[in-house]
Amino acid sequence: MSEINSEYPDVNYLRDKAKKRIPRFAFEYLDGGCNSEINLARNTQDIRNLKLRPNYLGPLTEVSLKTTLFGKTYDAPFGVSPIGLQGLMWPNATEILAKASFEANIPFILSTVGTASIETVAEITEGNAWFQLYNPTDSYVRNDLFRRLEASGIDVLVLLADVPSFGYRSKEIRNGLSIPPKLNMRNIAQILSKPKWAFNTLIAGQPTFKTLTPYIPKGLSLKHLGLFMNKTFDGRLSPEIVQEIRHLWKGKLVVKGITTEEDAEKCIDYGVDGIIVSNHGGRQLDLGESAIESLRNLTPKYRSRIQIMMDSGIRNGSDIAGTLASGADFAFLGRTFMYGVSALGKKGGTHTIEILKKQLHQVMQQLDCRSISDLPDRLIK
Repeated sequence: MSEINSEYPDVNYLRDKAKKRIPRFAFEYLDGGCNSEINLARNTQDIRNLKLRPNYLGPLTEVSLKTTLFGKTYDAPFGVSPIGLQGLMWPNATEILAKASFEANIPFILSTVGTASIETVAEITEGNAWFQLYNPTDSYVRNDLFRRLEASGIDVLVLLADVPSFGYRSKEIRNGLSIPPKLNMRNIAQILSKPKWAFNTLIAGQPTFKTLTPYIPKGLSLKHLGLFMNKTFDGRLSPEIVQEIRHLWKGKLVVKGITTEEDAEKCIDYGVDGIIVSNHGGRQLDLGESAIESLRNLTPKYRSRIQIMMDSGIRNGSDIAGTLASGADFAFLGRTFMYGVSALGKKGGTHTIEILKKQLHQVMQQLDCRSISDLPDRLIK
């Protein structure tokens, strides 16, 4: 493992630095949840209520973080969750994280509303990225996205299930980041107070939905762009939609946003290859259960039947250990990586990956776990 920047040895330091470095509206978009942000806090707290049993007598364990998922062996059991508008937080954040993930041999998931195109990310990752799909209402757009993914060598499709409607996020509404977005005097003042962010954004260009550029009519105002997005994408998935996509998509199909037995059963029935247990990082339903609670309910019954992954609430290496000990095959993190890039720019992705690997490695040594598969035996029920 590489050396880390000792000034920022934990995600909390990265978060503090990011908060100081980027405009408030960008930070609140990254950091916030829906409504009263109850589930945002519950997601992480419930992971940290877990207890793991250490083993201390015996030789120091040689730890391997390698994990095989969908036939590919990764160097660590975690990856980068899809995040929309990454370039809003820091210019070229999508490209920075795609490059860091590829070099570290961990999966990177590009969002449909990410700020780099399928082709750019595929080139950076040599086709090893995953793609998260907001299902388009227009079959032409969907089929053309599939064509582009296949041409780029990307073969893991993540179908988003947990956005049948956009969460009510009061901070985003106040900051003008709703659909359609609005630029107000408060935002302008915040931009002027962060000259380094403003300069880098000016150089990189205004963040846009690069993957969707071919489908967006030219010359749309922000208002009409918002109307176009609402018309083009419908977050509600039906059994027919999932089955049709399963028929059309020849690669691995993952459904993200599964929290119940009913939905897990449907995914298995439809031939889905994996599920990501997630509540969209606490950004959709404030009074729902935490992601780790959903995971612990699902893994005893379904772990042998389908690949189960999790995101939402995972912030550091200990959280990853608790998630894997609870039965997940793999963990994904979003905000943690964006704190890193927002704080440290081009170095932020690699730095954050190294922190997580070192933290997870240390926990596994404490537990006397040689491999990721040993972790569930250390969970105190």
